[in-house]
Amino acid sequence: MTSASDFQLSDLPLRDDLVGLEPYGAPQIEVPVRLNVNESAFDVPDAVVESVVERIRSATKGANRYPDREFTRLRELLADYVGEGVAPEQIWAGNGSNEVLQHVLQAFGGPGRTLLSFSPTYSMYPLLAQGIAMDYVAAPRRDDFTVDAELVREAVAEHDPDIVFLCGPNNPTGTPLDPAAITAALESRAIVVVDEAYVEFATDRSRTAVSLLPEHPRLLVSRTMSKAFAFAGVRLGYLIAHPAVTDALRLVRLPYNLSALTQAAACAALEHSDIMLAQVDELRAQRDRLETGLRELGLAPHPSDSNFVLVGGIDDPQRVFEALLAEGVLVRNVGLPGTLRITAGTHDETSAVLAAMAKATGRVEPSQDA
Repeated sequence: MTSASDFQLSDLPLRDDLVGLEPYGAPQIEVPVRLNVNESAFDVPDAVVESVVERIRSATKGANRYPDREFTRLRELLADYVGEGVAPEQIWAGNGSNEVLQHVLQAFGGPGRTLLSFSPTYSMYPLLAQGIAMDYVAAPRRDDFTVDAELVREAVAEHDPDIVFLCGPNNPTGTPLDPAAITAALESRAIVVVDEAYVEFATDRSRTAVSLLPEHPRLLVSRTMSKAFAFAGVRLGYLIAHPAVTDALRLVRLPYNLSALTQAAACAALEHSDIMLAQVDELRAQRDRLETGLRELGLAPHPSDSNFVLVGGIDDPQRVFEALLAEGVLVRNVGLPGTLRITAGTHDETSAVLAAMAKATGRVEPSQDA
């Protein structure tokens, strides 16, 4: 029998399908320029911090009681923010959009059912399916990373999925989602989830699946406050769907899944959404500057509607990743051949990453005047 001092993960009776896996996670390294996990480069504004602190102070006084399990005020504010005639009963929320997506899979997926998505895409999708022993199918995207109606229809016909995840703008490529692809998925029997985590950074912000909700009760639109709201540390994701869907998600959520403090902080931020979103245009400008600068270096950045750029044309991504890290710049190697993903940062961070990339690739540094 193994002694306690020698006990390891391999000694535990894990499910067979979990043996050999490693937990999800990106490197958390303290360097001057962190551009690897698509966080906002800007701190929460002081005016919002003060409001959050005041709301949390008030909520803490009543922390001896369980929070509002229906997060009523939060749903009202999220519905107002989304607009498009969305009602509070159409809103669902969780500790980050990953928890919201997990609720969806728990309610409509499970053993013997299939989740379909289009690869490369968000790496948490297969892990969420794995967690509930659900089959995951990754149909390939087009060579330019797009997903169109024909591709969706072919994949649905072949795999007959119970749930379809469409990520738009897509992570890790930044590719916008063709609305016709959503419509094609909705022709099937499947629950269709459109992941709009980066929608506020899109060139056309009106290009959202929310407008399709009135006619499609099996459509769910997932969003987050982590990116555009600069609220990654608070962990608040949400979903817009038919009220029957939110009723279904109540069946699988843990009781009181959103703490009173999380609700208070999120409500304060939503009440100051104009301030919270003030830096989105600057991040979009730096994303575009990053694309231009990388192209001037002779690299191949892919067009992006997100707050990051997937840059191709890199001969040895791991070597370049390490060279950038040695210069104090942390980016993300997402495992796509010849690429690295770089989050849009401040003006100074963009300058730093372009200078470091020029040095790492031995190319001429572009002008920093933009």
